[in-house]
Parts: sequence; C-alpha cells; structure tokens
Amino acid sequence: MPIAKKTFFDFALLRRVFRYAAPYKNKFYLSVALAIILAVITPVRPLLIQLTVDKYIVNSLADMVVLVTMIQVGMLLVETALRFLFSFATNWLGQSVVRDLRVSVYKKILGLNLSQFDRTPIGTLTTRTINDIESINEIFAEGLVPIIADLLSIVCVLTYMFWVDWQLTLIALIPFPVMILATYYFKESISRSFFKVRNAVAQLNAFVQEHLTGMPVVQAFSAEKAEFEKFRAINREHRNANIKAIFAYSVFFPVVEIVLALSIGLVVWWTAREALELQQSQQGVVVSFILCLNLLFRPLRVLADKFNVLQMGIIASERVFKVLDNDDFTPLTSSNGNKPLHQTSGRLKGKVEFQDVSFAYSDTDDVLKNISFNIAPGETVAIVGHTGSGKTTIISLLNRLYHIRKGAIRVDDTDIKEYDLEYLRKNIGVVLQDVFLFSGSVMDNITLRNPEITKERVIEAAKLIGMHDFILRLPGGYDYNVMERGITLSLGQRQLLSFIRALLYDPSILILDEATSSVDTESELLIQHAIDTLIRDRTAIVIAHRLSTIRKADKIIVLDKGEIKEMGTHSELLTKGGFYSQLHEMQFEKHSVRG
Repeated sequence: MPIAKKTFFDFALLRRVFRYAAPYKNKFYLSVALAIILAVITPVRPLLIQLTVDKYIVNSLADMVVLVTMIQVGMLLVETALRFLFSFATNWLGQSVVRDLRVSVYKKILGLNLSQFDRTPIGTLTTRTINDIESINEIFAEGLVPIIADLLSIVCVLTYMFWVDWQLTLIALIPFPVMILATYYFKESISRSFFKVRNAVAQLNAFVQEHLTGMPVVQAFSAEKAEFEKFRAINREHRNANIKAIFAYSVFFPVVEIVLALSIGLVVWWTAREALELQQSQQGVVVSFILCLNLLFRPLRVLADKFNVLQMGIIASERVFKVLDNDDFTPLTSSNGNKPLHQTSGRLKGKVEFQDVSFAYSDTDDVLKNISFNIAPGETVAIVGHTGSGKTTIISLLNRLYHIRKGAIRVDDTDIKEYDLEYLRKNIGVVLQDVFLFSGSVMDNITLRNPEITKERVIEAAKLIGMHDFILRLPGGYDYNVMERGITLSLGQRQLLSFIRALLYDPSILILDEATSSVDTESELLIQHAIDTLIRDRTAIVIAHRLSTIRKADKIIVLDKGEIKEMGTHSELLTKGGFYSQLHEMQFEKHSVRG
C-alpha cells in the first residue's frame, strides 16, 4: 500500500535506526570526528592560495611559492585520504547496520503466523527485506552524518569568506535566494517522485513474484497478453516516477551552475571595480573566493538530494519496523508457557484433543465451528469431507500455524500454547498435498539441511518408501538439483520425497494431507505399504478424498461446512447411511463410470 507522504522527519524512527549502530559506535564516532576535521580544513586551501598570490607571487618570492605549493599538495593528499576514510567508514557502518537489520527482519518473517502471508503479498515482504533495508543504508552512507559534514563545511567556508571580506561575501551571496528557491522546489519534486518510485517498486516485486510462481496457469489459459498489459501499466508508473525525478535533476543542476556563475561574476565585477577605483589589487582574494564558491556550491548541489535520501531512508525504516513490530508472531524456539524443560524433551506420546475449537481466517465467517474430538496415542484417525469443509484447517491449527479463536487444543493433556514451538513441530510430521521443494539437491530437500540427519538414514528411509532406485537413476543421485519448486520432478515424485522427509524426522504424530492425491495408482500402491509401516505405533491423522485409502482407520471424522457431522469406523458410518455413505456412493459411482 502507498505510504502517506510526511513533511517532517520522524526522529523517533531515526533514533530507533541508530540503535542498530550501537555495536559499531566507534565507527560512528570516527565518522563524526572526520566530518568535523574535513569541515575545518576545507577553507585552508583557499587561504593558502590567497597567501601565495598576494604575498609570494606579487613579491616574486619563488622559494615561498614552491614551499606553499608543496604544503597545498600535502593538504590535498591529506584531505583526499580523510574523505576516503570518511566515505569508507560511513558506508561500512551502513552496511553493518543493514546486515543486522536484515537478519532481524528475516528472523521475524520466519516466525510470522501464516495469516500474515495470507494477507500480505510475498513480493511486498521481499521489498521490505531487500529494497527498503538497503534504503536504510543510505541514512548512514548519504544521510545524516554526510549532511552534518556538508553543513559544517558550508559554515566553515562562509566563516572564512566573511573573515576575509564581508562586503564581497554579501555581494557573492546575492544570487543565493534563487538557489534556495530552486533547492526547495527540487527537494519537493524529488521527494514526491521517490515516494512514487518506492511504491511502484513494491508493486513490481509483488506482481513479478506472483506471476512467475503462477506462470503455468498464465500460459495454460493463454493469459500472457492480459498479464503483460498489467505489467506494462505498473512498469509505466515506475518509469514515469523516475522520469519526473530525472526532470527535476535536469533543471536543478543547470540552475546551480547559473547561480554559481552569477556569484563568480559578481565577485570579479566587485573586485575589478575596487581595483580600478581604489587602486587596490585583490588578485589573491578573487582566486580564493572563486575557489570558496566552488567549495560552497559542491555540497549545496547534493544537499537537497541527501535530505530526500535521508527522508526516504526514514520512510523505508518505518515500513521495515512495521514488520518487526508485527505482533502476529510466534517465536521459533522460546516457550510461551511455564512448562518445565524436562517435559519438553524426548518424544510425545501422541494423544490429541480438540475441545470446542472455533476458527476463522477473517473476523466474520467461521471455518471451524465447535470442533471436538479425541485421538488416543497410536490411533489412526481419518478426516473426510467436501472441499472447503475445514479438513486442512484442523491440521494447521494443530501445528500452531494459526491461532484458534475459541476452545482449546491439547497434546498429551497439555495445551499446545504451552509447548516450545520448535519442540512441538518436531514431533508432528506433515506430508502436504502441495509439496514445496527448494532449489538444491535431493539430499538437501529431504533433510532440510539438518546436519544431524546422515546420508545412511536418508538411504534407509528412501528404500522403505521405494524411492532409492529412482533417486540413483537421477544424474548425480542424491546430489541431483531439483531446481526451483522441484520443477524437474513429477508431482508424484515430489510427494514421495516429502514422505521420506517426514519419515526421517520420526514424529510422534503424523499428518497426511491428501498425501496420495497427486500420485498415480502405481505410486500409490508403492507408498501404501510404507504408510502402513510408518503409522504403526504412532498417532496418525489422514486427510483424503480417496475413501479407499482410509478404510483401515480406527476412526473417521466427517466434516461439512466446518462442523462434525459423523464420527465412527468405516463400517459403522456406511451402516448409518449418512454423509459418509453418500460420499462413498458418489466415489463408487465415479469409479464405475470411469471403469
């Protein structure tokens, strides 16, 4: 969403940003010290030039001219070294803060509850983590400290000019109102353009991220032209915002040059008039003032730009801190209750209880309504129902991916809120219908880069699932790169890899969410034996459309529109002739027709 334009700096945000610089305060103090030193020595060269022209060149003191020239060269080298050190220190400080801040933001994003990802485009979070945090770097590299350095430099140069000749200084500053007016309009124009550019960048990131992920759908429905036109519209807005900024720069910098030329012209006119009327030679003053005006206008050219950069850095920090301050967050490893540590070690027994649980993704419509059921340790329970009945929501709540609105969920007679989140999820294995594989090797995707899982254990689990021979046939075997989202593997193959992943973590509670819906009959038969072996001696929750896969379940829960309609074994529910019986008959008729 576009951020409302602010006319003043938010110093509270600025202070908060600078807290991240606390570990690097030595570099910050060094930057400030260098800014002061550079400002103080800035007028020294004009002074030396004036001295050289007025005293040594006029009086033909060649030795002194050489000496002062060598001093000026030395001063120039020192100033260059100090400016390099200043630039390096401020940029180093900025990059260090950016690194720490980006780590904090990404850690926060990892702990955000899934409801945040339901409401926030992934591309927007990408912008916050990369583009906006990079803008915060500019607060240090091109923002506050450099602005202080430029202002100090301007003050020192003006002080020197007034000390040498206050009347000439006032004459030279006559065009400055034009400069101030141009700077103000430039700052406002650039600020508006920057806001539009930032918003356009966020929209571009969100659009491209979403459509690259959904490219198969776009191409399958021949929607390339329509989506391309949407992209062009967003990209056009981004271009127009940049063009407005370019136009402001194109006008401002020539105005600065004109004002500088006018100031130099006035200095030459005034000193020439004095030389002609008063017979006073001021060659050194003229040369010195021309150099001073260049030193004065050099920071003025970029000062307005730096103020905008600082303001945009503060706006970016506001966006980033909104992510960091998001309270819809569950810490990864910290316990939310007072459960003793020894009770959160080892394996859970696997007893599950839902008591009057209600949940809504929005504030209006409940997806689950007063759901209550018990699962004994080692019991296999199947959950069935039409699409949208709330089956997947139940397992999401058990994993604490969302917070329930009403009721309680207990595992081993303890509310899941009291468990350490990492411990709870390690005891719950999940095989989802939509399997997500990361770019990397087969081994990495199975182990999720857990160093505690050895290759021998992976091979053993793969053999149990019946995938070992297939993996060995891949180029590189277990080192084969599955590419982004596992695009080089079929749906069934990705499903089987995720099954190995769940098996390796040896969970107390196993959740199979449509685990066989994406595999063909041969693959389904291949893993059915592995499923039977895996769910033995552990609690299993099976969600399936294919009722043939859940006949052996100890209990079947039938959901409809978020409510439990029936509960019992396969044979009991068929005898009742209710919801489950109707679902069974519908699937039987479909298979008969297909046959």
